[in-house]
Amino acid sequence: MISRRALLTAATVSILVVPFGARAADSAGPVATVSAFYDTLLQAMKSGPRLGFSGRRDLLAPAVDKAFDLPLMTRITIGPQWASVSPDEQQKLVRAFSDYSVATYANRFDDYSGEKFNVDPKAAPSAGGDVIVHSKLVQSNGEPIELDYLMHQVSGDGWKIIDVYLSGTISQLAAQRSEFTSVLRQGGAAALIQSLRDKAAQLAS
Repeated sequence: MISRRALLTAATVSILVVPFGARAADSAGPVATVSAFYDTLLQAMKSGPRLGFSGRRDLLAPAVDKAFDLPLMTRITIGPQWASVSPDEQQKLVRAFSDYSVATYANRFDDYSGEKFNVDPKAAPSAGGDVIVHSKLVQSNGEPIELDYLMHQVSGDGWKIIDVYLSGTISQLAAQRSEFTSVLRQGGAAALIQSLRDKAAQLAS
């Protein structure tokens, strides 16, 4: 997941809020998925110090699971090597990747400082029936940073995020793929599972 500190590093900015008007513009589609996730994220941010890491993690876990297609994101990040991983290890990889993703949000989004996140109320079509939800992180000085979400529709489960792009071009999954595939090649699925678990534990400490 794109973290608050990743945004700070890339653009010297902090966190974001979805305006109510953006939520109302698309009550049943991909924009609503993104907006609902940020509603929960905002709760975690505003109550960050009181909740502590574990409280934020417990609050955010269902929201992350609902907004993101974590199994597909795990497969995309690992790439072709996914086919060589056993079904049991595939399940463990998805769980470890999911826990790491939730821990990242719980660790990074731990307070609120008043910036704005403006979401385009109309999703843009993409290849294969996917869509892109465009948004802008508006800094306190008024300067925007583009943050977009590639989404697809899951039968019976609505629209889910499958990748995040910073400044319209920097793919979160592409940035992670090199590290993940390297660990997998050198130590196998067990090594990658342990690496993700270690990363989640470090974020919790």
